Amino acid sequence: MIGTSVRYMILTFLVLGLLASCASLTPQLDPPKVSLVSFKSLPSDTGAPRFEIKLRVINPNKQTLDIAGISYSVELLDKELITGVAKDVAPIAGYSEGVVTLESGLQLLELMRLMASIGSVGSEALDYRLTAKIDFNGFMPTQHIEEKGEISLN
Repeated sequence: MIGTSVRYMILTFLVLGLLASCASLTPQLDPPKVSLVSFKSLPSDTGAPRFEIKLRVINPNKQTLDIAGISYSVELLDKELITGVAKDVAPIAGYSEGVVTLESGLQLLELMRLMASIGSVGSEALDYRLTAKIDFNGFMPTQHIEEKGEISLN
């Protein structure tokens, strides 16, 4: 008959072995590279400003990126003007790229704060920051992306 401490030791090794094998099922991914392709105003029936944002997503992995959804935000001068989510994104095959089109509205209160601060900035360019969280179907880990740059006012 096996002692209680031996049973716990065997059970512990079995659980650790199971956890190690499950961890190896999650593929190791290089983060996708995301860049801003275009940002333009859309016509709106409601009067509220709408925008189309196009992102280029480069997949540097051999696995296809099966994207479940993307949440994103765009900031100008540290003011979060645009936020949104997208689903039904087409998969991006391994070692290829795709353009993802997102539509979003504008946060009017943040726009008013931005307009009030633009006069005090006095520069010919505005700093922007795009952040995105990409969730995948399956066992792929969530990826967080950030891009910073300037938008010329000329």
